[in-house]
Amino acid sequence: MISGIDGTGNGMALKVAVPLALLVIWGVLSNIIDNSFILPSPLSVIYVLAYPWGNILGSGTLLDNALVSLQRVTFGFLAALIVAIPLGICMGRYETVYHLFDKATAMLRPIPPLAWVPLSLAWLKIGMGSMLFIIAIGAFFPILLNTIDGIRGVKNSWIEAVAMLGAGEYDLLTRVFLPGAAPTIWTGLRVGFGIAWMCVVAAEMMPGASTGLGYLIMYAYGWGQIQVVMAGMVVIGLIGLAIDLVFKSVEVKWFSWRRLDK
Repeated sequence: MISGIDGTGNGMALKVAVPLALLVIWGVLSNIIDNSFILPSPLSVIYVLAYPWGNILGSGTLLDNALVSLQRVTFGFLAALIVAIPLGICMGRYETVYHLFDKATAMLRPIPPLAWVPLSLAWLKIGMGSMLFIIAIGAFFPILLNTIDGIRGVKNSWIEAVAMLGAGEYDLLTRVFLPGAAPTIWTGLRVGFGIAWMCVVAAEMMPGASTGLGYLIMYAYGWGQIQVVMAGMVVIGLIGLAIDLVFKSVEVKWFSWRRLDK
């Protein structure tokens, strides 16, 4: 334990100290600059956040646009998960499958999701399909790589012990590899969802989007309403934080045995 931090009151004070300091700095700078297009005041942004059900410039409410973004990111994330986990299991378990896809994965992984925007528009046209494609691409590789690492990280002693009892390949996969790799796979899901959440905002700034937080931010910028832009950014950050806390709480509850096993 770090000296002077007891993990209760002092720990909580440290957690809120930086956000409060940034808020104060923001307020001071906005007064100095005195230009709401460059830096609106914190109060103007808080006013927008205080009425999430209010219609903003005819583009819907903060709440409605946030729900649309959450729906899109969920669908794109699920599409990535459905492909990445089975492929990762096969690549982690079978050398032939690993060598078959390894080079292609290594080549495609460094390509930023936004670099796929022109192709997604060419292949899937303007609309939901192209947006889901960008989201899925963003989530795919973290899930895939963590699944491979999780399967390959399963202890040989576990495999040999179950194999000695006459377990077949199906039993090894379901009773040894998947439970043993689950913490690492969950980490991949957590990272993948975070990237997918960033990608959905970018995807909603593509041509043809008419809803979502990304669209709202660009629409508000076109009208010079920077306080709405910053309110949308705050909502994006808060939702991302809430989602990450859910992933972390599940990790602590279900996978605490991993720390004990080390």
